[in-house]
Amino acid sequence: MASYQKLTEPKEGSRIKVLGPNKFEVPNDPIIPFIEGDGIGADLTRAMHIVINAAVKKAYDGERRINWFEVYAGEKAVEKYGEGQYLPQDTLTAFKEYSVSIKGPLTTPVGGGFRSLNVSIRQVLDLFACVRPVKYYKGIPSPVKHPEKVDMIIFRENTEDIYAGVEFRSGSEEAKKLRDFLISLDPKIKEKIREDAGIGVKPMGPFGSKRLIRKAIQYAINNGKSSITLVHKGNIMKFTEGAFRDWGYELAKAEFADKLVAESDVAGSTNKIIIKDRIADSMFQQALLRPDEYSVLALPNLNGDYMSDALAAQVGGLGIAPGANMSDTTAVFEATHGSAPKYANMDKANPGSLILSAVMMLIHMGWKEAADLVEKGLNRTIEQKYVTYDLARQMEGSTEVKCSQFAERIAENM
Repeated sequence: MASYQKLTEPKEGSRIKVLGPNKFEVPNDPIIPFIEGDGIGADLTRAMHIVINAAVKKAYDGERRINWFEVYAGEKAVEKYGEGQYLPQDTLTAFKEYSVSIKGPLTTPVGGGFRSLNVSIRQVLDLFACVRPVKYYKGIPSPVKHPEKVDMIIFRENTEDIYAGVEFRSGSEEAKKLRDFLISLDPKIKEKIREDAGIGVKPMGPFGSKRLIRKAIQYAINNGKSSITLVHKGNIMKFTEGAFRDWGYELAKAEFADKLVAESDVAGSTNKIIIKDRIADSMFQQALLRPDEYSVLALPNLNGDYMSDALAAQVGGLGIAPGANMSDTTAVFEATHGSAPKYANMDKANPGSLILSAVMMLIHMGWKEAADLVEKGLNRTIEQKYVTYDLARQMEGSTEVKCSQFAERIAENM
């Protein structure tokens, strides 16, 4: 059992057992750690619990239940652990020990020693895959004509590229030394990097890229998806993003040759998933014009960041966009938006992102029957135009309701 400084484990419930990479044994009474979150986090988490508890009870006639285990990060962690303790070791230990967790939005403290609490969780636990499904729910206002054609899942690399955070300030001694070193390797760089430039380093390697792409391919195979697209800027950055593409095809050939077929060979294939690649800027256009031709996307960090938010906008915005950060043994599901402190404790915000992240969690646990009930309830509630303020102001004839009322109606509509 784990040793905690200021946490008390639930008296009831069992741990999910990790049997190997991406292999789990889920009991009927799993203990699931959760972070309530800052700002609107408390309202969203209460709403999520209402919906998920109702779905599990209904789907399994009371034979299964989730035992929620509160752990702390952000402002609530400081209250419990003391000044500066925004991300206690207790929380990280619980996430690792229990394998599956969920969190509300967190606000990164100003001057708190963290670039981002969310990024810190991902890096410390080596959650190398940011997974973001994007699909449309009928009735949600959208800026595009055919949002129903968008049904993709993004696998974004979480540890390299710009997330490595290697950069040096303009005018600093470090930036000058790095520029001088680069010029010593190639004198032409003197014309490319001005003396006063800040310099960032973009590390990408085969290990990080391949494990992300492997997870995306395995997801596509397990869930009957039609294609995997490697999205990159390899026409310009040949040895980082171009290599990401090459490593992807190399991995596919070495480990999944019997399951995948390259786009150029698709004419002669039978019952195989297509693997293809697109230049990043072209992919943004494809996402708008021909979204139904794409299913699973695997991307380096920065491209994945842009693409996930852009796709979310096509189906109604981040308020309804779920997400998770995963390794092969640990998964942390989360709301993808911010903490909106001005709406804290007003029972006003849309809990859709966190609820749908919990749907991802249920599917990850193998509890698909409960996940289906939540989506059914959410669909019906939106079609009834019984929605929170962010959707109500865009939907003619809608009824604006509180966060908790939206959750209760979803539970009723299962």
